[in-house]
Amino acid sequence: MADYVVIATWPFGRTAVKAAADLLHRGKPALDAVIAGTQAVEDDPQVHSVGFGGLANSLGTVQLDACVMEGRTLACGGVAALENVRHPAALARRVLDKTPHLLLAGEGARLFALQQGFPLESLNTPESVAEWEKRKPPSHPPPAPERKPSAAITGEPPFSHDTVTVLALDQGGALAGACSTSGLAHKLPGRVGDSPLIGAGLYVDNAAGAAGATGVGEEVIRIGGSLLVVEALRAGRSAQEACELAVRRVNEVALRRGVHPAKVAFLALDPKGKTGAACTARTGFEYAVARPGKIELLTAPEIEEGK
Repeated sequence: MADYVVIATWPFGRTAVKAAADLLHRGKPALDAVIAGTQAVEDDPQVHSVGFGGLANSLGTVQLDACVMEGRTLACGGVAALENVRHPAALARRVLDKTPHLLLAGEGARLFALQQGFPLESLNTPESVAEWEKRKPPSHPPPAPERKPSAAITGEPPFSHDTVTVLALDQGGALAGACSTSGLAHKLPGRVGDSPLIGAGLYVDNAAGAAGATGVGEEVIRIGGSLLVVEALRAGRSAQEACELAVRRVNEVALRRGVHPAKVAFLALDPKGKTGAACTARTGFEYAVARPGKIELLTAPEIEEGK
């Protein structure tokens, strides 16, 4: 029996890894554990970028994205632009278990949730509505100060978000991952980022490793981020080297497009339980790692442009 490991994005990842580790300690499968960890963050109204209390789109509607994947058979499922359902990762698991499909979106995803017995509810809280109002772009934004980069120049949307991505290795040596977000605040209705997309926000293969992403989803999708990390693991890179490779690819593509790299970060977990993490400059990415008897909050190295 192998020691378990679970890793999750951002400081709220401590909530996720604790919930997941409780299951892994009892010998539960990695897929059950990552969904439990993700759901613990989805339920926290203080996290305004995931689940209940997430920040709404430009019309004031909370639309959630999530996916899950297990590494033995590469079974996976996702939901996108989902409204009025608190636990999109658990619903993504139902897509995996109950349908021949990999991704359901919008009203179809919500109807499927009803069919599966998920209750419909408002995802707004007084605090999240107030935060959404505070971040609301002005009707007539003032001109940018001279020499200050605009969103168009930097490639960074005006409001960022923090996805919860959870990767786990269970005592049986199996890998799994889950990814969940409410996406960019004030995004266009129907906008879908990397978080529900297998190969972008998440990819897991027992034969190579697991990877997940957080940050500006458009830039993760552009490079096929998580699949890129896993394929680097398959080619013999360490978990740390694979994450750094993906960040360098983000930097390279931004240079080709004539913009500064957006805030993006990657996590990786290999089949032996070794972890890695890296991010673009000025991202300040922290992540949580749990092993038997220990939970740590670590800071990922930042990869500067041209490095």
